[in-house]
Amino acid sequence: MIAMGTVTNFLLCSFVVGIAQSEVILHPDKPFERVKVLNQVKLRCCYSSPTTRPSEITWIKRSSNKTQALRAVELSDFVIKRRAKLSVNFSCSTLTFQRVQLEDTGMYQCWLNDSKLLSHGTYLQVYKHLEKTLNLKESTKNKILTAEGVLLLLCVLGPSITFLFKSKRLNQLEKKKVKKEEENIYQGLNLDECWSTYDQIERAQTHGPYQDVGNVKEEEEPIQLEKP
Repeated sequence: MIAMGTVTNFLLCSFVVGIAQSEVILHPDKPFERVKVLNQVKLRCCYSSPTTRPSEITWIKRSSNKTQALRAVELSDFVIKRRAKLSVNFSCSTLTFQRVQLEDTGMYQCWLNDSKLLSHGTYLQVYKHLEKTLNLKESTKNKILTAEGVLLLLCVLGPSITFLFKSKRLNQLEKKKVKKEEENIYQGLNLDECWSTYDQIERAQTHGPYQDVGNVKEEEEPIQLEKP
């Protein structure tokens, strides 16, 4: 009889817990929260329960590294958990980070101990602005920009000026080459032979290649006439 009563009590308790679990309603959590490092941030999860006594809640962090298991959030002076009952059946739990750190990034969920339910969760992303590597004054920046502009101008004009000088030099070399070729044309000529040939051509054009037989006198020595 005692064993029978124990079994009956166990079944009744399981039935009651099942009914309570089915009646607990989890409200949607904020899916994403992005905050700058060292700022304050609050995460909240809410639920509705038919019982007037709020459930005990444990905040759980799921790290971005999937190899790590779920672990409870460690509370401290900078990480504070509070519970608020807003109405008879509506309760919420808040997790406040006073000065959030980069390693606090991860998925945060509420574990309802009584009903064994896990909230949808909020993913907390902690970011940090990139710091300036060089802290320069405005006057220094202006000088750097001016120097960059001068260098850019030199890079554009330098090749053009070099090309013009090369073109001018090539033209001079081409002129020298043409002049040298002209000098080589007349270099092998004999001026005396040229003048002799020129005189023969002039004489032939003046007297003609034939002589008039009627104008030849008897006392003159016979001249060998050219045949036409």
